[in-house]
Amino acid sequence: MPLFDLPLAELEQYRYPRTPPGDLREFWDTTLAESRAAAGEPVITPAQHRMTALDASDVTFTGFGGEPIKAWWLRPAGWDSSPRPAVVEYLGYGGGRGLVHERLLWAAHGYHYLVVDSRGQGSLWNTGDTADPHGSVPAADGYLTRGVDDPANLYYRRLYTDAALAIDTAAALPGVDPSRVAVVGHSQGGAMALAAAALNPRAACSAARAPFMCGIDRNLEITAAEPYAQLGRYLSVHRDPSVLDVLAYVDCALLTPWIDCPVTVSVALQDITCPPSGIYGAINNLPNPANVIVWPYNGHEAGRAFEDQQWVEWVGEQLGGNGGGPGQA
Repeated sequence: MPLFDLPLAELEQYRYPRTPPGDLREFWDTTLAESRAAAGEPVITPAQHRMTALDASDVTFTGFGGEPIKAWWLRPAGWDSSPRPAVVEYLGYGGGRGLVHERLLWAAHGYHYLVVDSRGQGSLWNTGDTADPHGSVPAADGYLTRGVDDPANLYYRRLYTDAALAIDTAAALPGVDPSRVAVVGHSQGGAMALAAAALNPRAACSAARAPFMCGIDRNLEITAAEPYAQLGRYLSVHRDPSVLDVLAYVDCALLTPWIDCPVTVSVALQDITCPPSGIYGAINNLPNPANVIVWPYNGHEAGRAFEDQQWVEWVGEQLGGNGGGPGQA
């Protein structure tokens, strides 16, 4: 499709106009403190697979409210116990961690690799194994409007907390160097990678491809594509714009000022799912310049495998190289 958002020169100067809620920092500090207080030790069991180049485990860790979250932990077979870097990956809207052999990129490049399930998801394009044991006031289909009656009830409050605490889990895994944990993701996973880096200073770097939940107000104005269409339908029925004040608590454009680590973000200029100006609203609120990858002719798929290759190089630079093979540094 043709370009539909601001020209690139204007995107690079775009400032998201919404003011953060006055209690945003207190809201998230309290949320994380309560969930960490309820945390337990992760449960790690061998995963059933037939891979020979990789070892894999099924991990259950505690996320929001001490609730169980599933993940896969993959790493090259035959590693010694020397501390090595880790990559935590978060997943796109509607998907779950899937089967253990479905995501191999980072383990194949020598990293400890934690693939985090998304609570209550995993039936749209991939399978999931984690429940979301919370009800909701009336909401549109999907996840974006769940709990919009109050910031404390927001679905994305729970999901972002899971993402932040997954970093703690990865850092504590045997053989992981806790100072070298990267977070990555595409779309909703990209939002989680930004939010996790904002909420947990243990993140050593963050890579977000075409991230969701950036500049929510702006996206509602310029796209009718899913998932933002869910929010539009909700507002067309309830006619209550105050829900945008609630969603501000999980808008990544308002959380990125807290990110202290190196960040790479990609923007696809023909992306109607996660429009460029919303993403630039998040980029331009970062306290330090990001490595920005622009895909002029792509939609929400952005760079896919081409970008994976760039990520592997960039993350390796940030973490001081990958884990290597057995006996290698």
